[in-house]
Amino acid sequence: MSIPFLTKDHLAHGAVERIAPGVRRLVCNNPSAFTFRGTNTYLIGDGQVAVLDPGPEDAAHLAAILRATEGETITRVLVSHTHRDHSPGARPLVAETGAMTYGFGPHVTPPDAGGEGGDHGFQPDVRLADGEVLEGDGWRLTALHTPGHCANHLCFALEGTGILFSADHVMSWSTSVVSPPDGDMADYMRSLDRVMARDDRLLLPGHGAPLADPKPFLAALKSHREEREAKVLAALRAAGRATPAELVPPVYGPLDPRLVGPAGRSLLSHLIKLEGEGQARREGEAWSPLG
Repeated sequence: MSIPFLTKDHLAHGAVERIAPGVRRLVCNNPSAFTFRGTNTYLIGDGQVAVLDPGPEDAAHLAAILRATEGETITRVLVSHTHRDHSPGARPLVAETGAMTYGFGPHVTPPDAGGEGGDHGFQPDVRLADGEVLEGDGWRLTALHTPGHCANHLCFALEGTGILFSADHVMSWSTSVVSPPDGDMADYMRSLDRVMARDDRLLLPGHGAPLADPKPFLAALKSHREEREAKVLAALRAAGRATPAELVPPVYGPLDPRLVGPAGRSLLSHLIKLEGEGQARREGEAWSPLG
């Protein structure tokens, strides 16, 4: 099943878009093959403002956030997860505003254990457990721990509105990279089921345009992941024994060279999930099917 990705997002870098009462969006100018046009930063509330995902350390983006909230007070800086395109901007923003930082916790996987993409300097002032609630003037957010893309990933539900800030768990422009060991495909699928069980009307992702009527998109996303896993298992059975890199061409087909490495990481995550289910076995760098 093809996923109906939103391949256009016309919000200019530095501009501000009001999405709903008490919700505004800015896009950082950090485009790449993995961030689309850049990281979305959300301003929640009017007057007393919470900033969700301040992005990387970027002087122009920091200035845009401060310009958008001129005459208001930034009281909280929320971080969905500690990848370097989401959380490092918290430091200069806190230095400017004195706001408190909130997140699930520090990056779980150290750099020498495969956590090289993490912002290892981020330590939230306040740790948010699954189901914990934050309240401001006219808004109420519930933190949902949704590991998979990143072990400390949080989505945030804006209660009473049907809006879910889905960060990098569900993006509107592309699937999320799930790279072990910090990324975990079994966790990702469980977290996806959790989001699918909700009745949200609008997802606000970490990259890409707002996603209205998300249920068909989520169903297609789940089917895509299941189909990809079936291809991984079929390719492994056909090969008999193979490394993740050797399985990338038969599973993914032609790819942008920039995406070959990340594809191999996601493929490895599928293999680890299959191993946990008794369908594959690791043999050094190579894998073999079971059953």
